[in-house]
This record gives sequence, C-alpha cells and structure tokens, in this order.
Amino acid sequence: MVQEPSRSELIDVIESFQETMTSIARAQQQQAQLTATAHAAQRRVTVVVNAKGIVIETRFTEDITELTPQELATAVTAAAQDAAKQVDGKTKEIIDGLQAEQARLPKMSDFLEGLPDFEKMVPQPPEVSLAPPSRRRDGIADEVDEKAPKPMKFDNVVPVDHEQSNRNGVARSGW
Repeated sequence: MVQEPSRSELIDVIESFQETMTSIARAQQQQAQLTATAHAAQRRVTVVVNAKGIVIETRFTEDITELTPQELATAVTAAAQDAAKQVDGKTKEIIDGLQAEQARLPKMSDFLEGLPDFEKMVPQPPEVSLAPPSRRRDGIADEVDEKAPKPMKFDNVVPVDHEQSNRNGVARSGW
C-alpha cells in the first residue's frame, strides 16, 4: 500500500522537478552547440557536422585530385558518417548525465498506487542503417522488421484525373 506523500515531500518533488527542467534546458543548449569533425583518405577529406549530424562544412586538400571519383565519394561518406557518430556519442553523454540526475527523483508510481512505470513502456528506436539506398532495396544491408507496421494498400480504387480542367465541387472558382 502506498502512503500519501507529506506536504514537505511534495514541495521537495516540485523543487527537484524545477531543477531538472533547468538542467534539461542547459543540456539542450549544450547539445545544440555540438559539432564533430572527421577525416578520411589520409586527411585529404574533412567533414564537419552539427549537433543533428548534418554536414555543415566539407574541405579537401590540394592533392584531392589524386583520388578517383569513387574514392572521393567513399571518403566523403566515411568522414560524414564518422563525424555523425562522434556527435551522436557526445549527445548520448549529455543524455546519460540527465538520466542519472532524473534517476534520483521519485517516480509518479511511488505516489499513485497502481500507476505503471511509464519509463519502462517507452520503445527503443531501431538502429539506423548506414547502407546506401540501393543496398537497402536489395535487402543486403538491412533485415526487415517483421513487427513493423505494414504500409496500407488500397484495392478497388477509382483513379482521379488531377489535371481535369472543368472541376466541380469545392475547387470550383465560384465556391
């Protein structure tokens, strides 16, 4: 049986919540400033990504012409993926710090009898593929998740001519 929390316990929880919100805002600011730099092809290729792993700068050395187009493409891809992996690791460090801080707070289920632990119910995101799209379609790079929702398929549909010149209904100019 869960006991009713005292007034001082509730005040402590509210203060802890406010501190956590301040920590989250600080962590978000810190994460937004992250960048990562990676090199490839014996440092001939340099790629910088932002906090979201988006390429924000690409640099080549003067001897880049020694690479074939395929080698250059492979080097740019490898450097971008490495930089994105680095920034992802830095983001996880920030999140781990927040989670450690939140772990010290009581859960709502500690106060309300029968309330499930919602943290345990949050699904984990699937691993994102680094394979190019052409390899994904062939099924070489990724396995199909059998539990994933299937795309909707519609049968018995009437085709619509979207280029129809004399429309009726709400699209008509007199509406």
